[in-house]
Formats: sequence, C-alpha cells, structure tokens
Amino acid sequence: MGRTTSRSEPAGAPRVTVLTGAGISTDSGIPDFRGPQGVWTRDPQAAQLLERGPYLADPAIRRRTWQMWRDSPVWGARPTPAHRSLVDLERAGLLAAICTQNFDGLHQRAGSSPSTVLELHGSLTWTRCLFCDSRERTADVLARLDVDPDPHCALCGSPLATGVVMFGEALPGDVLDAAVEAAATCDVFVVVGSTLTVQPVASLTAVAAEAGARVLIVNAQPTPFDRMADRVDRRPIQESVPDLVAELLTGP
Repeated sequence: MGRTTSRSEPAGAPRVTVLTGAGISTDSGIPDFRGPQGVWTRDPQAAQLLERGPYLADPAIRRRTWQMWRDSPVWGARPTPAHRSLVDLERAGLLAAICTQNFDGLHQRAGSSPSTVLELHGSLTWTRCLFCDSRERTADVLARLDVDPDPHCALCGSPLATGVVMFGEALPGDVLDAAVEAAATCDVFVVVGSTLTVQPVASLTAVAAEAGARVLIVNAQPTPFDRMADRVDRRPIQESVPDLVAELLTGP
C-alpha cells in the first residue's frame, strides 16, 4: 500500500509505527500482566476483575475492581527513557502512530501528541457507564469510593467501569481501524514490550510485515511473531529503544 510524504516528514525518511505493550512501562513501577512475574501469571483469578460478565453480575467483584484501580501504581508512575525517546521520533517527523495496549497514559505524559497515541485497550483516565456511555473522570470516581464503593451512573443507575476495555468487549473500532492503517502504510514497524499474544492487536505485526515494512521486535521473551521480524532485540527496553530511535533518526 503506497503513501505520501507529509509536509512535516523529511523526504526519504522512514515512516515508523510503534506498537507498545506493558513491558515499556514496567520500569515505571507498573507490573505487566502476562510476563514471568506478571499480575495474572502470579494470580490467574485477578483477570476475572476485568471480565464484563462477572463484573456486571457481582457487586463484590465490582468493589474489588475499583479498589484495585484506586491502589494501582499507575497514578504515581512516570514515563521512562523509552517513552521519551518516542517523543523524539515524533518531533523529527518520522512517527506515524503509537499503537498501545497500555491504558496508563504514560506516552501522553512523556510528551507524545494525544492524536498520535492510539489506545487500543482503552484508558484509565476516564470512567463510563456500561449502558448509557455517560463519562466522567476516573479520579473523581476514585475520590468517592469510601462512601460509594460500587459506583453507579447518576443518569441511568447502571454500574460504572473505567475506560479500560474489558474481556468480553470489542476494541474501539475507530481506534483499531486507525492502527491497521498505520501498520499497513509504515516503512518500519517497531514492537516494544509486548508478548504479541493478544488479538486482534498482535496481528498488526503481520499486517505490517505483509505490507513490506521492516519489523523490529524489542521484547525480553520470545513472541509468536519473531519469525516475521527483521530484527529481535532482547536487551532491556530502556537501553534498546533509545538506541533504536537514535538509529532511525540518523538514517542508514
């Protein structure tokens, strides 16, 4: 699939799309989910807190889930050098999009443009009604948990949930479409800190490879898509990603 060069993009420069997973944020103090020491690896039952069916059916699960969000290390986390290096890529006019599986908002806090960050699994920043889709800031909901441990919608009375996509829910279609387009039209597709086991996001790697992009995978553990990669880097993310960005900025 062809593309045109934008006015902000240097002529002949590679167009880069990045897919980030939980691994880019672990050095911020946010544990991943499926890694060797991941939240769900150590406690498989914890995944139930993000399943739509049980969440709707059981007030006790909803209360536990809200306590989990209130206690999450996300709120005190700071962007890593890897997050910040992607900002350099954007400022140089090379970055098409950051397709992220994360809901921690660290790309935006690092300085990435909100329009560049495609939050495929939603965001913890806002909270929604599960039926009428009214919204409010998650921070406001968390502030009243002591008196309202199972918050419901003020408009329709239905349970509230954060903007994080739950198991049993579809990914936001417009965001997924934009991610597919970014994967299909890039010259370089970089995967950072993802196990590439969660669909449909993992398949973005195949979309990029089949469209002719160079695929670079930065992840400590093997992924199902390593065979498609032009390069696999097992080094620590905070070392390898800034090095990779420097390489892309200087060109061949």
